[in-house]
Amino acid sequence: MVALDAGALFAANPTEPMTIGPVKQTEVLARAAQENRDQQMLADLQALRVETTALPDDAGLRLARLRAHTSAKMADCCVLLTPERQFARGGTPVATPVRRPPAGG
Repeated sequence: MVALDAGALFAANPTEPMTIGPVKQTEVLARAAQENRDQQMLADLQALRVETTALPDDAGLRLARLRAHTSAKMADCCVLLTPERQFARGGTPVATPVRRPPAGG
């Protein structure tokens, strides 16, 4: 999986369907909720036609294995599980935030 800046991904693929996993969507909405903008953020995601990809029935087992084998945080494991589901349905680009190293580090 290649992590792309979400803005760049939207600009490069304006007609492609986009998806977000439920955990990442929760993180996005929680940040917006801190500023009382969660309803607007959800409306914006819907206007951009960003679909929410549900976790599979066996998500608990698969996420446990991902976490055990990668030592990644649970939210990151959920992000890894999303493209797997999408590619099985025909492939949809997966946008993830670009994490930049802290200043001076």
